[in-house]
Amino acid sequence: MINDLLNKLHNEIPLTKMMDIQITDYTNESLITTAPLEININDKGTAFGGSLSTMTIISAWSMCWLISKELGYDSKNIVVIKNENSYKRPVTKDLVCYTRKPNKEQIETLKSKLEKKGSASIGIHSQIIEDDETCVDFVGTYVIKL
Repeated sequence: MINDLLNKLHNEIPLTKMMDIQITDYTNESLITTAPLEININDKGTAFGGSLSTMTIISAWSMCWLISKELGYDSKNIVVIKNENSYKRPVTKDLVCYTRKPNKEQIETLKSKLEKKGSASIGIHSQIIEDDETCVDFVGTYVIKL
């Protein structure tokens, strides 16, 4: 499933390939994505804000795609409808984004709404962390439509 996701990202969202976003781990608790600093750098020698924003939005979108697949759906329509990034400190190394999987109750609510209405929203939280410190904190709301 991870290979399918990465192929989808790189083939359908060209920016993810240009940023060299990779999926390094996926568990029942989180998704970890990475991208090299050297091609996502700004004029100050730190990670470009646009790359950081893209990384969090795409990572959270990817979590929604994975959840959708796990629920047995092949949704072609997952969109972010609201998001906020807080930039707490510069990223000076390769980008590492940790996206938390919503809890079982949230996923069950999502599933129930999808079954009844054909669409539902869910909140996703991601963080870009460097040296055990949060550099970027992201909260987004995504809609999944069947």
